[in-house]
Amino acid sequence: MAHKILLVEDDDTTAGYIMKGLSEEGFVVNRATDGRDGLFHATDGSYDCIVLDRMLPGMDGMAVVAALRGAGVATSVIILSALGAAEDRVRGLIGGADDYLVKPFAFAELLARIRLQVRRGAAAPPVETVLRCGDLEMDLLSRRVTRGGATVTLQPREFRLLEYLLRHAGQVVTRTMLLEGVWDYHFDPGTNVIDVHLSRLRKKVDEGFAYPLLHTVRGVGYRLGTDA
Repeated sequence: MAHKILLVEDDDTTAGYIMKGLSEEGFVVNRATDGRDGLFHATDGSYDCIVLDRMLPGMDGMAVVAALRGAGVATSVIILSALGAAEDRVRGLIGGADDYLVKPFAFAELLARIRLQVRRGAAAPPVETVLRCGDLEMDLLSRRVTRGGATVTLQPREFRLLEYLLRHAGQVVTRTMLLEGVWDYHFDPGTNVIDVHLSRLRKKVDEGFAYPLLHTVRGVGYRLGTDA
């Protein structure tokens, strides 16, 4: 089965050169011409590697990478850029890219780097960008939460708390787990911060619906699930 590559490049000459070479090597290549379109295609989870120009119309390449990583999309990204200073390369890698290739480049080197990333990602499991529990849905890319199709508006901490609960749906999570996973506390601050946020979250997620999703397990912790 041929590997799929997403090329996000606005320059027609460069894109044509890369697409022709990769097609000859047996890859299936799709192209996006701006950052927003590239981000849209990159989130469908079907690509083995993304080759991404850094300076793009609509949305900068680094912003695309940040959005992908923020949504939990782990597809390998190789940045192509005319910005070749050490600090630019470091910024690209720290920003979430897996590799950084400076323009102008030799096609043979790009091909070798793509093959390396494809091999590394071959055993990686698919990454979900939408989390669900019953009729509750969280889109990690758009950061939109709905229940029964109705939008649920959350504050940033509430969003992070619900994301943690969704990732552990059906499981009991303790206060310690929430403090570490949501607040990054490795100690008990001795406040009711968890209770306050869970109370607010319960009102937004459960009030007005036929059955509750957020349950308190007395003496243990909390659980998100469709059963009581």
